[in-house]
Amino acid sequence: MRLDKFLKVSRLIKRRTVANEACDGGRVTVNGAPAKASRELKIGDVIEIRFGERATKVEVLSLAETVSKADAPAMYREL
Repeated sequence: MRLDKFLKVSRLIKRRTVANEACDGGRVTVNGAPAKASRELKIGDVIEIRFGERATKVEVLSLAETVSKADAPAMYREL
């Protein structure tokens, strides 16, 4: 699954276009390396998102094309 789609489906970022812009702006890293929006994710990857002073670090637990709002937090674990 693409990084930008995962960020949207898991509801870490509200819109896919915003996820694309965050990746292009260098605010998203995967396993410590800057990541493009098209990067393919796999289970176990660690994603870090920085917006201003706030940083969120999560580990990918599952990949699904569509998820309900209630089940979205089960896709990742905060570190």
